[in-house]
Parts: sequence; structure tokens; C-alpha cells
Amino acid sequence: MDYLEITGPASLQGNVKISGAKNAALPIIAMTLLANNTVKIGNMPAVVDIKTLLKLIENLGGTFSFTDENSVEINTCCLTNTTATYDIVKTMRASILVLGPLLSRFGHCEVSLPGGCAIGQRPIDLHLKALEQMGAKITIHAGYVQAEAPQGLQGAHIIFDKITVTGTANIVMAAALAYGTTQITNAAREPEVVQLCEILQESGVEITGIGTAELTIVGREQKLIDFVPFDVIPDRIEAGTYLCAAGIANSSITLENVRHDHLEAVTGKLEEMGFTIETTPHTMTIHPTNEIKPVSIITQEYPAFPTDMQAQFMALATQANGTSTIEERLFENRFMHVSELQRLGADIKLNGHTATVIGPSALSGTDVMATDLRASSAMVIAANIAQGTTQVHRIYHLDRGYENLEKKLGDLGAKIERLKE
Repeated sequence: MDYLEITGPASLQGNVKISGAKNAALPIIAMTLLANNTVKIGNMPAVVDIKTLLKLIENLGGTFSFTDENSVEINTCCLTNTTATYDIVKTMRASILVLGPLLSRFGHCEVSLPGGCAIGQRPIDLHLKALEQMGAKITIHAGYVQAEAPQGLQGAHIIFDKITVTGTANIVMAAALAYGTTQITNAAREPEVVQLCEILQESGVEITGIGTAELTIVGREQKLIDFVPFDVIPDRIEAGTYLCAAGIANSSITLENVRHDHLEAVTGKLEEMGFTIETTPHTMTIHPTNEIKPVSIITQEYPAFPTDMQAQFMALATQANGTSTIEERLFENRFMHVSELQRLGADIKLNGHTATVIGPSALSGTDVMATDLRASSAMVIAANIAQGTTQVHRIYHLDRGYENLEKKLGDLGAKIERLKE
């Protein structure tokens, strides 16, 4: 098993290119199940989660080929299977995204109940309830969701009880081939959902309300879609992670291939902490500050502060001059990185869903363990400013969502090496 060895403290400088967004690419790959043609996708991140979902597409009878490291062509015209098996779905809960398009296209499918996440329950009951409203018959048997809609899905008015990103994406894809018009109320507004809707719209699906909480989709009555070629949007969470890496080292770096309009909640908090952010249409530069100020953060759905940036900001807050508070409102188990940051010397106190971080703390290198995808990046950026050597174990979490992180950080000046246990 691989681990990262990081020797600190190290300052950072230079430019880093941000990869395509994993959380945008996953629903887009599932979307190719609705395609009549070979779908050409650029700026695809080379991370484990992408390879996992492509393997699932292959198991369903589709084919894919990479024309270069970050460009892929996917063909699902001749699918032979409508069962998403446990051996793949267990490793990544985003596999549930194939449920909506498979059911809408074929009128039946079986999808294993998902796994692959350690940050708390993310139930799919909202997905299933919405599909039932669209006329599907849903049963759970032997760990599989068995769904049937022999006459095709029917348009409906879906009101989500709570905002769900994967639920919104699943129902948008299901609605694209449904009979009639579907309205989704309380839809997720994340950029990753917006891109999915924009691609469908550009490829001939009638969708209104994109970017709002109220989406309307006119179904194509099981007629497959000819998709235009497109590029995956830049990864706002990867971008935010590198901004925090520069911030905790109080260094200046420039991000390339970045959408600053997707990062306003993140950059707003960095500016509160004293950093200066300079932007152009496709780049973003963070400049150091004389004093890192404490910050108060509450995680909420987009466009508010993202839960996927909470761990990285907690690491950054260990170097702030004062007391920061971070309240996690979305996932109940997303403070598992606290004990690992404490091992490095952080002064953090937990009270329910709120973490209080007292800084600045002198961090010292030691052995730490990655507990989930974003927590692992928090360990890495904290280790970069810790005195001495840190070994970050269980980095398979990290590989799920960050492309070439050790190389990118190394090129910026970090002393980081991937080794085997």
C-alpha cells in the first residue's frame, strides 16, 4: 500500500494547473448511457473514481478509449446488461448515478446499493422516491435496487425534501428520456449539476431553470441523444485545496485552468483571513499576508461554503492568530480528521457538529492516517508546514479524487514522495 512522506516546513511558489472536476465528470460519464453516438469528453481527471465508473460502463456493455491522458471517448450504443453489480458499486457511491439513465432508457435495471464513503450516511431514498413519482416500481432485494418502468418513465413534479446533488443529477438524466415534462423543485445548484444540464441542453434536450433551484426538463420519450463534444469544468475543490496549501505556508502561487466564479465562498473566507486573491478569466493568484486571521465557517449547499473544503480550512486555521470555528451541517462523520490533525500538534476541540481551532499551533511531523478523500489532502497540506517528517497512510482515499497531487505539490516546492509500506 502506498503512503506519502512529507518533510517540512516548506514554502511554495510557482504555477499549478487544475484538473477537471471529478464531481462533474462522474455524472457526465453516467449521462453517456443516454447517448446515441460516441461521446467525446476532454479535461477528464485521471483519478481512481473515474476509472471505477468507466469500468462499470464497460461491465454494462459499453466501450471507452482514451485519446490522450485526459480525453476519453465513450460508446454505449450497444449495451448488453442493465445490472450494476456490487463489486464495483461498493467501492464508490457515485455509481448510483447509473440508476436514472438506465431505467429511463431500458425501462428496467438493477443497481447495487452504494458504498465507498466514510463520512456518514448519504441515503438514496430521495432518488428512489422521485423515480416512483415518475412511475417506476422500486423494490430492494438482496442488496440491489430493482427498478421497473415498462412503459417508460413519466414526467412528474419532484419536490426534494432536502437538497441532493447526486439525486438532482440522477433525476435530470431520468427525465431527459421520460415521457412528458418533469419539474424539479429544490434542485441542487452546484456547478457540477449546472454543467450536466448545460451539456444535455446543448445536445437537444429542452431544459429551463439551469443554475436555479427549479428545473424543468421536457422528456424525449426514450429517444437517445446525440451529444456534442465538451470539456469537464475545472475542479473547484482541487483549486481550493491548493489555495489552502499556499495559505497555510503563507506563500504565493498561481492556479491555471480555474473558474473563480465557482470559488467565491472559498476565496471570500481566504480574504477574511487576510490573504489577497488576484484573478484573471482563467487564473487565480493567492498572495501571503502579514497575519493569518481566524475565521468562522458553516458548511452548506452551493453557493455557500462547500463541505468538501472544510478539512483543508481546518488545517489552515491551525496557523491563524486566534480562535476559528467550523460548523459542519451536511455530514455527521466529517470530523474524523480532527484526531489526526491533533497528532500533528493542532489545538482543536469538538462539540457536536462544531470544531473550535485555536491557533497558531506549532505542528510536528508524525505518522497520520487519511480517513476520507478531503481529509487526506488536509493531512498533506498540514504536513507540508510541520517541523520534520510526516508519513500520510491510506492515501488510496487521496487517489480517488486528486490527480498527481504529489507531483503538483513537489513542483511548487514541497518535499513530498510516494513510497510503499
